[in-house]
Amino acid sequence: MKPGYIRRFSRTERTLHWVNATGFFLLLTTGLILYLPSLSVDVGRRPLIKNIHFWGGIGWVAALILIVLLGDRRGMLRLARELDVFEREDVNWLRGRRPREQDRFNAGQKLNAILTAAFVILFLVSGLLLWAGEQDTRFRFASTVLLHDGLLYISLVLLLGHLYLTLIHPATRHALHGMVLGTVREDWAKRHHGRWKIFE
Repeated sequence: MKPGYIRRFSRTERTLHWVNATGFFLLLTTGLILYLPSLSVDVGRRPLIKNIHFWGGIGWVAALILIVLLGDRRGMLRLARELDVFEREDVNWLRGRRPREQDRFNAGQKLNAILTAAFVILFLVSGLLLWAGEQDTRFRFASTVLLHDGLLYISLVLLLGHLYLTLIHPATRHALHGMVLGTVREDWAKRHHGRWKIFE
């Protein structure tokens, strides 16, 4: 590890993040091809794209589960506990008071992680129902399409915000170093995550 840097993300955490991102972009691409008539016509081969989308979704969720089960399980439990705790500082952060003293994750990052996990489950359930509805009309529900499409729109908004904070915003751009290499500058971590237990 380079002098002046500290470890923020483990290998398991980084693998989980990048597998989730890769799966999401695959499903986003194939989903948009199926959803937008102009793209569907340009690309063609709709049955193939639909199969890639369906089995890509199954593979996406299965890969995430395998990473959690086969990776650093103790670290994953610690991560879940960190993301699940909302304290007064987190509430103040969400109200816009933005106290400097945050844990390893600020309230926005905690909410993003919780929403991401919930969306994975909801995408899976609604996707399975859509697939089952094509095999058997008893499983066709109008609300399933609305849920799946609604998740897409909300996910796109969250994705744009995530990409802005990761790639453009000067104060948070350094966080990408942690997700790629696992480490961040100690001075940056103290400035943004001063309540992180590593500094106690």
